[in-house]
Amino acid sequence: MKMVDVGAKEKTERVAIAECWLCMSAEALRRVRENRVEKGDVLAAAKLAGIMAAKRTPELLPLCHPLGLTAAELHIEVEERGMHFVATLKSCERTGVEMEALTAVAIAALTAWDMLKSTDKSMYIEGLRLLEKSGGRSGHWAR
Repeated sequence: MKMVDVGAKEKTERVAIAECWLCMSAEALRRVRENRVEKGDVLAAAKLAGIMAAKRTPELLPLCHPLGLTAAELHIEVEERGMHFVATLKSCERTGVEMEALTAVAIAALTAWDMLKSTDKSMYIEGLRLLEKSGGRSGHWAR
C-alpha cells in the first residue's frame, strides 16, 4: 500500500458533488419537519457533522491526501421517502475532493440516523454516490 505521489501534478480548482438518502418512516419525517426530536435540530446537526467530516476525511481514509478545502456546502431536503443529502466540496489542489464529498453526505446521514434511531429502527441509507467532479487531468465528469 502507498499514498499516490501527486507532487508533480499541477494545482487546479477541484469540485466534487455527492449525494445519498436516509430513508425513514412517516413518523420520523414528521418529527424532523416539526423539529421535535429529543436530541435537537436534526438538520442543523447533520449539516455541521457533514462539513466537519469532510475536513477530517484523511483521518478516516488512510491513503487519502490531506486537502485544503476552499468551500464545503451541504444541502438537506426533507422529501417524501426521507432526507436527501447533497454535498459540494471545492479545493485548489493536486488531487480531487471526491472522497471528501462522499464522506460529508455519509456522515450527515449517519448523524441524522443517530438522532432519529429511537423513533425509527427501520431506517436505511441508500444511493451514496458521486454525481459530478471537475478539475485536474480528467476534466469534467457527471453521472
